[in-house]
Amino acid sequence: MVDDQRGFGVKDGQETEELRRTSVRVAVVAGEPSGDVLGARVMRALRSALPHLDFVFEGVGGQAMLAEGFDSLFPLERLSVMGLVEPLGRLPELFRRRRGLVERWRANPPALFIGIDAPDFNLGLARKLKHHRITTVHLVSPTVWAWRPGRIRVVERSCDHLLCLFPFEPKLYERTSVKATFVGHPMVAVRKEVGDRASARGSLSLDASDTIFALLPGSREAEIRQLLPDFVHAAQLLRSRDPSRRVLLPAANTERHSQLRRMLDELDVKGDITLLDGHSREAMLAANVVILASGTASLEAMLLERPMVLGYRVAALSWTILSRLAVTKYVGLPNILVGRAIVPELLQDELSYTQLALEAERLLFEGDAQLQALAQVRSSLELDFDEAVGKTLMPLL
Repeated sequence: MVDDQRGFGVKDGQETEELRRTSVRVAVVAGEPSGDVLGARVMRALRSALPHLDFVFEGVGGQAMLAEGFDSLFPLERLSVMGLVEPLGRLPELFRRRRGLVERWRANPPALFIGIDAPDFNLGLARKLKHHRITTVHLVSPTVWAWRPGRIRVVERSCDHLLCLFPFEPKLYERTSVKATFVGHPMVAVRKEVGDRASARGSLSLDASDTIFALLPGSREAEIRQLLPDFVHAAQLLRSRDPSRRVLLPAANTERHSQLRRMLDELDVKGDITLLDGHSREAMLAANVVILASGTASLEAMLLERPMVLGYRVAALSWTILSRLAVTKYVGLPNILVGRAIVPELLQDELSYTQLALEAERLLFEGDAQLQALAQVRSSLELDFDEAVGKTLMPLL
């Protein structure tokens, strides 16, 4: 971009503030807290790859993106929904929000639109923006390898470029017009940046000899409402067997912290569980065993090399539909990636606090076997996410 501008009236060797700080608007929509974390990394990656550009980022983001100077047009929480049936009541608002974004960016087109995860919202938005000749990028391939493989065609109609987190995903799009690139998974970089168990425990004022369980019942309101009672009762059962055990419950954000505090009071939980304001990564790193919901947390636990048991439940009608659309029998990313049930999955009616506690206690003694079985998957994700994202997006700007 700089070289092109020098061809139009800027002498060789002459550097001006206008040349070095060209302003570029980038539209970004992250649909949930995990996407917010990815969005913050994308912002930093673009600034690092193209330091002569003055980036202006706007759209929908959360706390991590706001900390990077992002202009969020409305709270990320308004897009954070789960299941197939549960969001139906929110459809009028979601359609209205999407129309508002299309109108805004059609009137004042950004240089680039990046949708981060939340495919049901973002792919529809990207398709409309692409129709108006705005370059569209989607970060995180929909899990077409797990369920609803027909979404590959939806991606093709919506995106100019797809950024994939897993090495096998670009091959799925070889027969389409969309360009798909493996950029690695940002959690790989996070693993290199964090310390060890001792440092994590030190930061949380925990004793090095403690036996610790971390509870991660999700980052969305509906997930927590469905899962927290079983997670909490499992933790209480584990502590009844050994009162010296510690239980950590990190909140994804301030809204979830308030919800967790309220639900713990309703469940009459006293000193059995330590509620944390954030610090989910430190809690996982400090733990001997992690009890978690499906999603990004399971991948993070795998990369942090922490034994885990997975529990998940959605509304009955959503489960009926999802189970019929699935093309894999697993829901946890580690199990999907390795192709077999390495991580215990307690789903829907199989989820109970007694079974959660039994699996978690077993992993205290057999967790190393789980970690060894996932070692090859961890190594396959090794790639510098920030560098790969910057290099891939650079030509589009």
